[in-house]
Amino acid sequence: MAAVLELVVGSYEQVTMGYRVNTDEKEWTAKANFTNHAHMASITAVAASEKFVVTGSKDETIQVYDMKKRIEHGALLHHDGTITCLEFYDSTHLLSGGEDGLLCVWTTKKWECLKTIKAHKTWNLVNGRSAFIKNIKQNAHIVKWSPDGDKYVVVVNGKVDVYNLETASVTGTITNPKRISSVKFLNNSILAIAGDDEIVRMCDVGTEKLVCEFKAHETRVKAVDSFMMEDYCVLVTASNDGFIKMWKLHLKEELESPTLLGEVNTSARLTCLAVWKPSSVPSSTSAEEPAAKATTSQELARELLKTKRVRIATEEVILEDESKPKKKKEDVGKSNKK
Repeated sequence: MAAVLELVVGSYEQVTMGYRVNTDEKEWTAKANFTNHAHMASITAVAASEKFVVTGSKDETIQVYDMKKRIEHGALLHHDGTITCLEFYDSTHLLSGGEDGLLCVWTTKKWECLKTIKAHKTWNLVNGRSAFIKNIKQNAHIVKWSPDGDKYVVVVNGKVDVYNLETASVTGTITNPKRISSVKFLNNSILAIAGDDEIVRMCDVGTEKLVCEFKAHETRVKAVDSFMMEDYCVLVTASNDGFIKMWKLHLKEELESPTLLGEVNTSARLTCLAVWKPSSVPSSTSAEEPAAKATTSQELARELLKTKRVRIATEEVILEDESKPKKKKEDVGKSNKK
């Protein structure tokens, strides 16, 4: 049975795009499933849970999409600055960070902001209080936890520091030749690193050694994500060249260069990436019959040259003329900025 999954990317052109992946054949294909132009500035972050996809932007808003019903769910308006990161905790909560120095904790049940915490500390999210403070003495732009939660990495430009949770001390440092744009733990020891070049590098965070590297794109890689399929890992990469690529990688002791499973050209300058892979989908939404009509990559390229907005609908993608009055956006979060 083919896996049900969708690749969701954001772009400099303010458009969010979703591509339904067909895993039936040896060569995977990705077909445009939806496009959305709810943001008024470039998209900076995207995250996916079992039901929802959220995107953040330089327009200071977070847009919420219900992927099972295929509808917009509204906008969260709490930050007063560019949204820099989004992360789901299970399917119950969303964490958002912004250039305003705030970390917001949202419930996905009613999309209410439960807690607003001023950066920059580490918190116990049970009660929203500081758990411990670690001065890294540098301005980090990426922090990622390992799957087991026993370590985390802090990225500063082209350097990755590996921290042990119990001691809060640096256990190792990995240096990348270029500034790092994205990292992803493939398992508890292997970290995929993408930066301002076309190469993706896999490093062992325990030994700090490079275990595998390969040319993924023709220009710099902006984002990486991954998911497991039976006995292998699928690494997904997105680049400024407009391509999303899917790579097959066996996580064994001696890593070999991954093989290309499939790719799609979005015709956009991509900024961020997430994989939506629900544990179950309603009968009305199958892998063979996408629930929403979408533009093709060629049609999208033409639309990006026009001053039109695109929104996702239950049955079709509707192009709205900018000359017509716009409906006021629904705010499902707390609309009053604090």
